[in-house]
Amino acid sequence: MVSLWQIFLVFGKIGAFTIGGGIPMIAAIKSELVERGWLKDEDFLDIITLAQTAPGLFAVNISILTGHKLRGTKGSVVATIASCLPPFLIILMVAMFFTAFKDNEYILRAFKGIRPVVVALIGVPMIDMIKATKMRWWSWVIVVSSMTLVCFMKVSPIYILICIIAVAAFVSWYIDHNKKTGSN
Repeated sequence: MVSLWQIFLVFGKIGAFTIGGGIPMIAAIKSELVERGWLKDEDFLDIITLAQTAPGLFAVNISILTGHKLRGTKGSVVATIASCLPPFLIILMVAMFFTAFKDNEYILRAFKGIRPVVVALIGVPMIDMIKATKMRWWSWVIVVSSMTLVCFMKVSPIYILICIIAVAAFVSWYIDHNKKTGSN
């Protein structure tokens, strides 16, 4: 069993060294938890899916769900505090000294240099998730349609999620109904 102290150390490390929070945390969390054997790939994908669809901050949702999976309510609390504490302290320090450095050319260049890394941190877990899901043709239709609607037609992802949930509920009902009545 994973100790609360181990959870605190791992999520503290993730919170301290994950630039961009949220989605970029996926790769760090996967390498820390799946490769350690604390979570299976399927559990990890379930947690990411739930964290993405639940209201609130993505990084906090991941911490809550992963901590709960590992050690219940105490694990949720410890993982959440550990993942939030380092960024809070870092942002507090930055805020205290930002006015002195806000126009510093070296600082501005450093932030511009970090941008491509953040893009990679977002892209790698997405590719890993695609590989792990072994999607069927209809899943690809949903992915491409959703991306098209959000990127080019500026449709809110909320509406897409509502529609997909409604369609999934109907399909589940239809399949169950056909099993009960013996129809094909």
